[in-house]
Amino acid sequence: MSSYTGRGDGAPFNNAYWDNKEPGLYVDIVSGEPLFSSVNKYDSGTGWPSFTKPVEPENVVAVQDSSLGTIRTEVRSAHGDSHLGHVFDDGPAEAGGLRYCLNSAALRFIGRDDLEREGYGEYRRTFESSGSVE
Repeated sequence: MSSYTGRGDGAPFNNAYWDNKEPGLYVDIVSGEPLFSSVNKYDSGTGWPSFTKPVEPENVVAVQDSSLGTIRTEVRSAHGDSHLGHVFDDGPAEAGGLRYCLNSAALRFIGRDDLEREGYGEYRRTFESSGSVE
């Protein structure tokens, strides 16, 4: 199976979702598996879309990455095997302390109002129960 590498995402503050504030779901652009929700998105100041946790933890796999001469934790989609970005331990402490720093090009955003039409209707509850309308 071919997988997306995440290259060509644009620069910090110059990518599709770093400043997206619309409520919705972020899915793997290759497999369509649900990955992150805007309910858990926050402005990390890095210029990349950042989240405190996955919407479906089993859809995100952590892999040790030493490609840049330092050890980091890469995150990949479980089913599409797409490179999503990296996870760091400098996220908001009150939300668990993790920062999932992602590549916009690895994601497809589905707005809250389009979830039913796109086949992700069960995730609408994520926004109703949180009371979040971002």
